[in-house]
Amino acid sequence: MTAADTQEAAGPPAPPVPRDPKGTDGRPTPGNGTAGTTGKRRRKKGELLPFLLILPAIVAIAAVYAFPLTKTVIMSFQDMGRRELWTGESPPWVGFEQFTNILGDSEFWSVTGRTVLFMAVCVGLTMAIGLLVAMMMTRLSTWVRLTLTAALIAAWSMPLMVAASIFRWLSDSDYGLLNTLIAKVVGEEFLGHNWFLDPWQGFAIITLLVVWGAVPFVVITLYAALTQVPRELEEAAALDGANVRGIFHYVTWPVIRPVFVMVTTLSVIWDFNVFGQIWLLRGNKPEPEYETLGLYSFSKAFESTSFSQGTAIALITVLLLSGVAVFYLRQLMKTGEVE
Repeated sequence: MTAADTQEAAGPPAPPVPRDPKGTDGRPTPGNGTAGTTGKRRRKKGELLPFLLILPAIVAIAAVYAFPLTKTVIMSFQDMGRRELWTGESPPWVGFEQFTNILGDSEFWSVTGRTVLFMAVCVGLTMAIGLLVAMMMTRLSTWVRLTLTAALIAAWSMPLMVAASIFRWLSDSDYGLLNTLIAKVVGEEFLGHNWFLDPWQGFAIITLLVVWGAVPFVVITLYAALTQVPRELEEAAALDGANVRGIFHYVTWPVIRPVFVMVTTLSVIWDFNVFGQIWLLRGNKPEPEYETLGLYSFSKAFESTSFSQGTAIALITVLLLSGVAVFYLRQLMKTGEVE
């Protein structure tokens, strides 16, 4: 008997019976609608977990940044003076009067131009020196590179007050090392030279302090980016006849460019807000010729006791830096997309 004879003897196959979604005894079975609802609930709990974990950080940021920024915005549209500060009276609303007075003051634009120029010089020197040192580190032996890295980290971790004291001693008119070394070249008459009588020379000393404190971060970050450049591509470019400049332009720069742009953007924000270096080097009493936007806002708020005018200047500074912050976030998102 064949398999076909056996099937004919057993008769035609029974039609398929539709499956009871609740099971034969009414209890839910795997794969029915109740199990799907349970799975959705589990997925919802899993989706909420990241938000719950990041919630404390959001609350902390809101307490540290959002609340003071909101108070700053409100105060900039008021006229808060010493009387309102001590008595707790509600200051009168003046609308855009504070902004009109500030933007119509020539001193504000002079301070803004000085701040932008100071920031540009500091950022340019920091990035140029940082890139050169980082490229030099790729050619050093291991122990020399580790020693240099340790020295950079030590300089980076030095408190600002200690670093400012060292630079004040270096540039001191009577006992400064800088005057002593220059006097050996140009003559003894240079001894006693006061660098801070001329704002240009004074800002040169301040720039040295700012660049000295910022270079370690730039060097370490750019060196990490340079280690990601494929050596095979550099060797292939060299075999094709490319010189050092060509190898850097066509092989090295495209790899380190995203990191370089992000570090430059951060340096712009940091150097635009320089406050402590100028404050400490000028003995806690910076002259008007040494005021940048941060110091100008401070002097308006606490020396002229015009707190609303000071907050209005601070708010304008925030708006000026918002464009830089947006550019930084765009670069950060582009880097994430590439990765």
